[in-house]
Amino acid sequence: MTAIKRGLAAAGLVAAGALFLAACGGDGTDGMDGMEHGGSASRTASERAGAGAGAGTFNDADVAFARMMIPHHEQALEMAELADGRASDAEVEELAGRIERAQGPEITTMKGWLQSWKQPAADASGSGMDHGAGHGGDGMMSGADMAELKALKGTAFDKAFAEMMIEHHNGAIAMAEDERRNGEHPGARKMAAAVVKSQAAEVEQLRAVVDRLS
Repeated sequence: MTAIKRGLAAAGLVAAGALFLAACGGDGTDGMDGMEHGGSASRTASERAGAGAGAGTFNDADVAFARMMIPHHEQALEMAELADGRASDAEVEELAGRIERAQGPEITTMKGWLQSWKQPAADASGSGMDHGAGHGGDGMMSGADMAELKALKGTAFDKAFAEMMIEHHNGAIAMAEDERRNGEHPGARKMAAAVVKSQAAEVEQLRAVVDRLS
């Protein structure tokens, strides 16, 4: 082979190699980036699919539980907030603070469930739970009850708060037990179990407070 032919052959090999590298991703990092981006996209899709499946696992009992427990918790927060400046018993003050810390976040969680399930806070008839109705077996206080509690101070407030919260908690426990029996959503069932456990313990503590103050 002549020198000219050898030179042409070498140039051809170099050109072919350059084309091959370009096809594989230029400097080699673009191909890796593409793989990483593709992997990330796949994980995101999987996560979305998982979230969608979780959001879809609910039934009418789950919806009813959230719809009823949200206003029930909201009234418990109203009662607990009244303790500030009215309660004189340290145990009552501690219980009120515990109720606020526990039930506020649970309200947020349940509202999120209803939103993810595309369910309104109340059904078509407008029923969720009426704050002012009271004593319908759900432990809700009436407007008159709340006004009475608001007017009290000191030991009178402490005792009334404990007595009313016992009734209120028992209503929540009954609703939570129904969710445990009939619900499907894992998160709602888990919350219901937590409500039963924590509020049953608080009922016992509140009963001891009533006995002590009587």
